[in-house]
Amino acid sequence: MQQSMRLLFAIFAILLTNCSQSQSQQKKVMNSTETNHVNPAKLDSIVLGGGCFWCLDAVYRRLPGVTNVVAGYSNGKIANVTYREVCSGLTGAVEVVKIMYDTTKTSLEDILEVFWRVHNPTTLNQQGNDVGTQYRSGIYYTNDEHKRIALASVQAVKDSKLWEGNITTEILPLDKYSNAEDYHQNYFENNPNEPYCIYVVGEKVKKYEEFIEKRLKD
Repeated sequence: MQQSMRLLFAIFAILLTNCSQSQSQQKKVMNSTETNHVNPAKLDSIVLGGGCFWCLDAVYRRLPGVTNVVAGYSNGKIANVTYREVCSGLTGAVEVVKIMYDTTKTSLEDILEVFWRVHNPTTLNQQGNDVGTQYRSGIYYTNDEHKRIALASVQAVKDSKLWEGNITTEILPLDKYSNAEDYHQNYFENNPNEPYCIYVVGEKVKKYEEFIEKRLKD
């Protein structure tokens, strides 16, 4: 899917927002992440980039222990960018998801294990037909422990030969993060009939489900 078509889908979603607000709200409730009865002291977060943020958003909303997922932009030249600015490729910002999780139910290691399996970390600035620096693979940390875990995770992937070719994933401190526009949030659930959601996001979700099924069998 070409970037221009993806942008058209996003614009179309804005136009549908008002006329389908009640339906969207229902979907959000049905597919909401775990937000009740969470001890704030047990919460943590990580920011990941792995192609279109609609894909990672959809995947991580399904992972047990994740309390919230927010699509956003980070690690560009300027702060508080817009979707149009990011799509221009001039800001250097990457499409990301901020994943909040309950450390009593899941771990950063578990989150990264999914990360390496639902996107291709060997294609520089590209995931499938989505091409540009905004689609690069990245792990963006906020403390030294997360950096250590991320570096160990990369090495484990290399040692396991999970992917052929060089890992291009950048591991950097989180910088200039901002939330994406409202219509990008929970995009897959709110726009299930869009071709991009069916053929691209849906395939990422399928990869996640197959990985989880295999893990349970093992």
